[in-house]
Amino acid sequence: MNLEKQWASQIDDYVIDLDWAPDGSLLAAAAGSGPIGVLAGDGGARRHEFQGHDAGTNCLSFSPDGRFLASGGQDGAVKIWDAAAGQHAATAAMGPGWVEHLAWRPPSPVIAGSVAGGLIAATAGRKLAFIGSDGSVRHAFPDASKTLSALAWEPAGGCVAAACFGGIRLWDADDFVLQKELPYANGIHALAWSGDGRWLVSGNQDPSVHLWIPADDIELHMSGYEGKVKHLSFDHTGRWLATSGGHDACVWDCSGAGPEGRAPAMLPHDSPVCAVAFQRRHGLLATASDDGACVLWSPERKQPLRATVRMPASPTRLSWSPDDRFLAIGSAKGAVYVLRCEP
Repeated sequence: MNLEKQWASQIDDYVIDLDWAPDGSLLAAAAGSGPIGVLAGDGGARRHEFQGHDAGTNCLSFSPDGRFLASGGQDGAVKIWDAAAGQHAATAAMGPGWVEHLAWRPPSPVIAGSVAGGLIAATAGRKLAFIGSDGSVRHAFPDASKTLSALAWEPAGGCVAAACFGGIRLWDADDFVLQKELPYANGIHALAWSGDGRWLVSGNQDPSVHLWIPADDIELHMSGYEGKVKHLSFDHTGRWLATSGGHDACVWDCSGAGPEGRAPAMLPHDSPVCAVAFQRRHGLLATASDDGACVLWSPERKQPLRATVRMPASPTRLSWSPDDRFLAIGSAKGAVYVLRCEP
């Protein structure tokens, strides 16, 4: 297995977020200082440069049909950009809090041609709102008890999970009612659903990982991490869960009754792990650490290590292309690298 450089580009500041267009034709990269570069997926040519957000951009996400790019920033706004025309399309003001998390509603697996109506879930401080692709606020939810710290759509798009210190609330995407509340008496840094919607997982301040099966009111807990768990990724089957939280990436087997009581696979790094990302439809796991190492693994193998490359600066984001052929890496020095994954 080889990781070969396909192309590289540079943006104005450290790369705070990355996202591929659904067809892989574009890669958006947000600079922490604000500007957003939209780069050609096949060679890195700069297609568009968006102003982004005053004082800084925090997050971005392509719509399921690839038409729009949404971004959130320190100005308390969600901005929507026309990715084809290369221009600003709409703005939704959410108040004084930073917009730190946003995500488009996934297409429905049971409605042919569904793109989920162009609905964005976004958080700003204690506020959660659903925003349309035209910038209209479709629904504003009751304020959370604390600042919202993580957000994740259930894969079928039926509800969105929003976390703060004290737990998670599952809000229905169609009638906006509270489906379920999942208490957790500590801070939550990250959320991830398994692809089948069975597991909802939080990476925590304490430091630990907590798993729920919301449909069955089942909870599991794994502790013993070196530090806060800020990064989570499920493989496409929902069996393997990768986490950060120390000098090793941990991979838990979530098959059957789940990982509680099982020892995880420990994938070693020489410095703290700062990103984990499974391929979208295949089994490779990419991990990165603060010293610039990016490593590919096959967790199900007895000898899981597949490839290693060293970046000139600490990675900040990992993102697989939709066809899993390319791995995009954002760095603390504003570089965007795209590596080809060759068997």
